[in-house]
Order: sequence, then C-alpha cells, then structure tokens
Amino acid sequence: MNKTFTIFGGTGDLTFRKLMPAQYNITASNAPEKDFRIVIIGRRDYSTEQYCALIKDWVKKFARMPYDEDTFNHFCQRITYFKMDFSNLEEYTRLAKFYAEENLTEYIFYFAVAPRFFAVIAHGLRSVENADKGKVILEKPFGENLEAAKKLNEQLEAFFPAENIYRIDHYLGKEMVRNIQTIRFTNPIFANLWNSQYIESVQISAFEDLGIGSRGNYYDTSGALKDMVQNHLFQILSIVAMEWPEQFSTQAMHDAQLRVLKSLRKVEDIRDNMVLGQYKGYRQEKKVALDSNTETYAALRLFIDNERWWNTPFYIRTGKKLKCREMEIAIVFRQTFIAAPQNILIIKIQPNEGVHLQFNVKKPGDTDEITQAKMNFIQNSSYINKINTPEAYERLIMACIRGERSWFSQWDQIEISWEFVEHLKDLYHWNKLPIFSYEPGSDGPAEAENLLKRFGHSWIF
Repeated sequence: MNKTFTIFGGTGDLTFRKLMPAQYNITASNAPEKDFRIVIIGRRDYSTEQYCALIKDWVKKFARMPYDEDTFNHFCQRITYFKMDFSNLEEYTRLAKFYAEENLTEYIFYFAVAPRFFAVIAHGLRSVENADKGKVILEKPFGENLEAAKKLNEQLEAFFPAENIYRIDHYLGKEMVRNIQTIRFTNPIFANLWNSQYIESVQISAFEDLGIGSRGNYYDTSGALKDMVQNHLFQILSIVAMEWPEQFSTQAMHDAQLRVLKSLRKVEDIRDNMVLGQYKGYRQEKKVALDSNTETYAALRLFIDNERWWNTPFYIRTGKKLKCREMEIAIVFRQTFIAAPQNILIIKIQPNEGVHLQFNVKKPGDTDEITQAKMNFIQNSSYINKINTPEAYERLIMACIRGERSWFSQWDQIEISWEFVEHLKDLYHWNKLPIFSYEPGSDGPAEAENLLKRFGHSWIF
C-alpha cells in the first residue's frame, strides 16, 4: 500500500466528527478506496495507539456504518499519527523522510485547517518528493475575501496543478442535493415546467438551531453571507437553475453552473433585495466583539437574467439560532386560477431527506371545493437507505480518490460568488442599513418576512 491520505489538522473537530467516521465507513463497507494509508498530522504528543483510542468514541457516535470492534481495529491499521508543527517549514524534511521510509509515493492531502495555513503547508510540501503530483482537498472558507481568495489560489496553483485542487463543499455531497438533477431532468412533470412561465418563485432555506459555539474567532470575521451564502447556497442555486448539460460530465456540469452564476442580476437597490440579522445574545458569545455588527442571518431576493428564469425571484435565507435545523428547496408553481392553492415541490435536504409535493384535488363529497393533497417521499426513513447511502464527506473523499470533480467547487465559480457577495455587503454598508435583531428560536427578523410580503410572496415554512 503506497498510497496515502494525509490530514493536516488531524486533532481538530472536523477530523473527529466527519473525516475519521467517513474513513471508518470506507473501511467497514470494504470500498476500494480503503487501500490508502491515513497519516494524521497533529501538534499534540500522541502515539498512533493513543490517537486511535481517542477517535473510537467519535467513530461510534458519528459513523454511518455500525461500530464493530474488529472492523475498528482493522481501520486503525491504516492510521499513523505523525507529530509535527505544520507551520514550521523545517518540519517537512522529517515528513518527507517518513514518506520515503514507508514507501508512500501517491498522495492526497486534506487541509482541515484555517485558510491562512494553506499556503504555508503547500510551501512546506515542496520538501516531499512528487507531492506536487498529488491531490489536495481544501476545506472552506476558501479565503476571507475576494482579494485573499485570489492570492491563495495563485499560491496553491503555483505548486499543485489546477485539476488536482479539490475545493470541498460538503453540501454538494448530500444525497438530496445530488438528487435535484434526477428529480428535475428525469420527470417530465417537472422537466417541462422548470421555467419562469410555470414557476412563480424558488426558495432555498438553510436553518440552524445552534449558535456559533466555540467558533467566535472565525465567525465574527465571516458572518452568514460568507459562511453559507457565498459557497453552499450559491452552489445549490446553480444546480437548481442550471440548463440541462449536453452530457453529464465534470466539465459540462461545471459550465452549466458557471453560466447561472454569471447570469445573476447585479443588485442595485439593496433595500428590496437583502435583510441581515443578528440573534440576541450573539455579542456575549465567546471571542465575539462586544460591538459586533456581524450578521448571523441573511435573506436575499435574487434574479437570474436568462430566458428560462426571467423575472422569477430566487429567495435565499440562512441563519443561526433559529427555530429548527432544516434545509430545503421549495419550488412554488404559479396558480392556474385564483381559487386554487399553488402547487409546491419541496426537496428536503437535512435533517430529513426526501421530496414533498402539494397539489390540488376536489374535496370529497357533493362539493366543488378545492383542497390540497400532500405526498411525501422520505429517503432516510428506511434503515436500508440509511445504511447504503454514503455520508457527504465519505462520498466526496471517495470521489476525490477516483478523480471525480463534478461535485467540487471550481475556482471560477468561487471567484464570481465572492464578487457578488462582496458587492452586496458593500451596498448594505454604504446605505447604512441596520443589522436587525431577532429572538433565538424564531424564524429570524420580521424584516425578512416583510421583504417577501412587499412582492406578494411568503416563506414556505
């Protein structure tokens, strides 16, 4: 086994909660991708045995596959803990020696660290023979702003070939996000109506019921727009709105999504297109400035200037400490006549996965009254579905190993998204608009409801 999957930031929360359970799942399912040694880079003074003991409870709690002691021991045989300070360039000589002694010659590097360390690690890896021929997975955020993102991209592409850089967005690995295209393109009842003639609006909602926790240092310089909208939600928007690719290849998918992002209408009147909020108590969170104006909630009204979506609003909202943890896409169809409720297709992404359809029927009895019928498909209610469906990180790690790039963010998409979001933030600041306060456990600020009401719409949930 001369292939290695190296994790920088191997003692961080992301590695414990997501990456190691994902790698355990790969081992437990006997996938071909298990033929990789796992090298954990960390500063703490652990032996490999101590590290494996440390991750056992995380695997038990977060792995998709049932915990089995023999499988876990087999999994641990893939792991080597390598203590080093990855910010110290001199340490990489030792790492290179370790790879050579272990005959490890094929590399995937996972940067599970803050973006400020990406360039440092890439520079240090120059000491490792053939590291520049390896692949690198980058965790978001990709830079702190457009200027930093451009500089970071230049630094990384100076070492790694562009086609070997995998910018991970774990939302793109979620089962129902990947199902959007199947639902849309393979069902004529949706495929033939997927345009502004039949669709009144599209809503993308990403609610979180928790606050920022221990992430104050990061979140207070980021906020909801950079943390969720610029990457996750714009990627989902581009998948929902894209044209049918000529073929389902990596490049065709990428081009179709890119055309959507390039077609986003430039916002002129920010008052009619964005509301920002902050939950009460945010300023008392750890490592948050007492006078912070960082938004923990964002609601947007956007348009895509192309023939398919002309003047169809796309409403996006996301926030922390809201009433529930829920992410869904709602396709709201136009009314056939005013007495009939609207048909609504809802694609539920998390925590429940599935499809919900609201349509009209005659109310039973001697009446012509119209009532709504509701049909539900719940993907993750079946144990078989759950056990056979890879988790997002598991799926994306395997995709990187296989060289499948379709479900990874590309640099030109990131650049356009950064430009658009920074323009929004600048407009909001220049117009001196407030960051509206909202109660924890609510739907967010009332102003976000009013944003839609002004145009005759309302949020679906």
